[in-house]
Amino acid sequence: MAGHSQFKNIMHRKGGQDAKRARTFAKLAREITVAAKQGLPDPAHNPRLRAAVAAARQANMTKEAVERAIKKATGSGPGEDYAEIRYEGRGPFGVAIIVEALTDNRNRTAGDLRSIFAKNGGALGETVAFQFDRLGAIRYPAAAADAEAMLEAAIEAGAQDVASGPDGHEVITAPADLFAVRDALEARFGPAESARLEWRPNVTVPLDEEQAAAVLKLLDALEDHDDVQSVTANFEVSEEVLARLAG
Repeated sequence: MAGHSQFKNIMHRKGGQDAKRARTFAKLAREITVAAKQGLPDPAHNPRLRAAVAAARQANMTKEAVERAIKKATGSGPGEDYAEIRYEGRGPFGVAIIVEALTDNRNRTAGDLRSIFAKNGGALGETVAFQFDRLGAIRYPAAAADAEAMLEAAIEAGAQDVASGPDGHEVITAPADLFAVRDALEARFGPAESARLEWRPNVTVPLDEEQAAAVLKLLDALEDHDDVQSVTANFEVSEEVLARLAG
């Protein structure tokens, strides 16, 4: 398995679930507020906000919490003006890492992330984005449609590729086409499970169990930072290593 996302559910089972859930909700609320500030505070007329609200609902965030986050966008209090910043660096064993953050204090966030990288055998500031592709990813459960119907609808909507299997459908788009393709698919199949921009590694670094554990320690520390919205890495491990780490 390549990348970091496959490990998230596993690591969530390793204690501290309530704290992790609270951090997740805080990050989702921040994304909702930023999305609402950048466009209209109405998900029906703001594609990014609609995606943020959908992600919040997928995480079982309450309707009241979502509405509070949207309302914050109309305020002008301190700490409400967030900048979107992408940080790049390398972890142990040459693993490339992209960190996306929303922060109201660039100096604080940069200093904190630099310290996290350094304490875990990495270095912030190296250019690594060329080792990833930027794309849109839309996901549907397998029950939403058969593979042929999903492929046909996705291609007609302007998608680049579709992968279907027992776990569901993943529709890949160019970044600029993400929301248009999502809207077309939702008109036919109903709401998507998720629709978001992602980084996908185009080259991976194979790791053994000990190496993977060290890299995951760094990634978890980064994800636990309040300003960090997403972390993507280009490592690869075997199914056997994955199973042992899960244990």
